[in-house]
Amino acid sequence: MPAPRPPGIAAQLGDVIAVVVVVLFAVSPFPDEAFRASGWLLVVALVPAAAIPFRRRLPLIVLTVSLLCAVGLAFAGVLSPSALIAMAISAFAVVDRRGRLVGFVAVGAATAIVFFANALPLDGDLFDPRALQFVFIIALAGALGDATRSRREFVTAMTERAERAEQGRDEEARRRVAEERVRIARDLHDVVAHQISVISLNAGVASSALETRPERAREALSTIRRSSRTVLADIGGLMALLRSDDPDDLRDLRPQAGLAGLDSLVTQFREAGLNVDLRDDPDRPALSPSSDHVAYLVVLEGLTNAHKHGADGTAVVRLQAEDGVLRLVVDNAVAAEADAVSDTGGHGLRGLRERVVAVRGDVRAGREGSAFRLEVRIPLDGGAG
Repeated sequence: MPAPRPPGIAAQLGDVIAVVVVVLFAVSPFPDEAFRASGWLLVVALVPAAAIPFRRRLPLIVLTVSLLCAVGLAFAGVLSPSALIAMAISAFAVVDRRGRLVGFVAVGAATAIVFFANALPLDGDLFDPRALQFVFIIALAGALGDATRSRREFVTAMTERAERAEQGRDEEARRRVAEERVRIARDLHDVVAHQISVISLNAGVASSALETRPERAREALSTIRRSSRTVLADIGGLMALLRSDDPDDLRDLRPQAGLAGLDSLVTQFREAGLNVDLRDDPDRPALSPSSDHVAYLVVLEGLTNAHKHGADGTAVVRLQAEDGVLRLVVDNAVAAEADAVSDTGGHGLRGLRERVVAVRGDVRAGREGSAFRLEVRIPLDGGAG
């Protein structure tokens, strides 16, 4: 494939130098009669100089014209340095512009023809040093053209590789930013949503019981105060983590809670006014730490939704090991006209699905008659590993 044209000024300067060199070799008074062209032979010797400026666009034609001039002058008894130098210049352009295969074939054929034609004005001596020097110059010019083309292709390949690497880095950076945004949203929901729900529900309890049951209102306000402090601490920890200058700062906002804290979690919801029926299998196998934390979050999300969207203030939690998986089910009643949290809606369920999938589990959520069910199955064999 032809190489791109060099910049205009550099190309014009190169043409001028090449033409001057060819002309000088044509008109120079060489002491050896075999190298001097006169009369109409001088015109033939100058023809390659006129063709040289076209060597970048038509390198094969310029090489052919120079070769024909050199062979014609050789049959006339003149070993023309101008035509042979023009062949060397065009041989460089052929290999540089037309590629290695075409260039080497063309330059090799031209070199062979010159090798035999140059013997004509030198009494048939094929190995006369005066003729061999031009053969070597033409071959060397072809080799230099190949080196120039190879270097240009190498620079182009390195530039494209650097551009692809830069694009890859940009894509990786965008992917990491997206993953970090999802992680922050998930952590924010885990540490804040439950407490905000507790605050909202206890605020309702306090406002309704303020006149009739002041002690119940005081308990609700105390719960609101505790939950508010917890939320502020969690948000403060999250902001500190986001503002950290240490790229390796991956600390959690709080310890990874597991099913060992299930009783405490249920107690919190009961104190907030949700009647929780916990049916846990005491003989269920232990989960890996990552799966254990995900199971805890499943119960937290299910009870939070039951507290927010439930119709009668009750929820049933069942944990059972079966067929190599831990099955967790959270059921709560919902009003017939209420819009229950769907399987695809809600940021909590969306983040929960991501966490469950990470430990090779599956999630099902949706209405079943007058109840809403969250069902999760988590493998007992280590999950995410």
